[in-house]
Amino acid sequence: MIVFDGSGSMAEIGFNQIGVPRISEARAALRQALPEIAPVRRLGLVIYGPGGDRTCRNISLRFTPQWDAAPRIVSEVDALRPAGGTPLTEAVRQAAEVLDWRNQPGAVVLVTDGKETCNGAPCQLAAEFRALAPGLTVHVIGYKVRGDHFGWESTDYAEAVSVARCLADDTGGQYVSAETVDELVTALRVTLGCNVLGAVDLTRKPS
Repeated sequence: MIVFDGSGSMAEIGFNQIGVPRISEARAALRQALPEIAPVRRLGLVIYGPGGDRTCRNISLRFTPQWDAAPRIVSEVDALRPAGGTPLTEAVRQAAEVLDWRNQPGAVVLVTDGKETCNGAPCQLAAEFRALAPGLTVHVIGYKVRGDHFGWESTDYAEAVSVARCLADDTGGQYVSAETVDELVTALRVTLGCNVLGAVDLTRKPS
């Protein structure tokens, strides 16, 4: 399952070296990465952000894992207008439920700009996964993650880390930072297990 951040911060622009909205570059990265991944791995999609009451009741299961899902994922992300809060913890939990995480292996790939704004506890969820579901892996892509201080000065954001990193650390997943479209494409390839296309284990876990 891919869990995609469609919250209001994905539309931010003009500070902390964000020249165009995060969502614009994320769309471009998905268009590049997914066509080579979707034929060899079943993919599903959860989006959090727009809809609901525009705060925290805004998690949407768009579809469960299926083959050749690239056009559908690209269409869903192209159509969304970022808004609302960031219930990333609950979104990851719901994605794991789709995968029946207590009974079978699976993988979740979270694409996020870093924050949890809906009182979720990602590290508590990570501990739960580690204790009860050793076959579930959560990968986290931190895309243009920024701290709480917004400044106009030139800053190196290489060390900024999402609060969701523990989800990857505690489940044997990977945490990958990305600042550019190319880096996000690479992160998607790596976390979806398709950096070596055609490998036998690409189809073992739905994502």
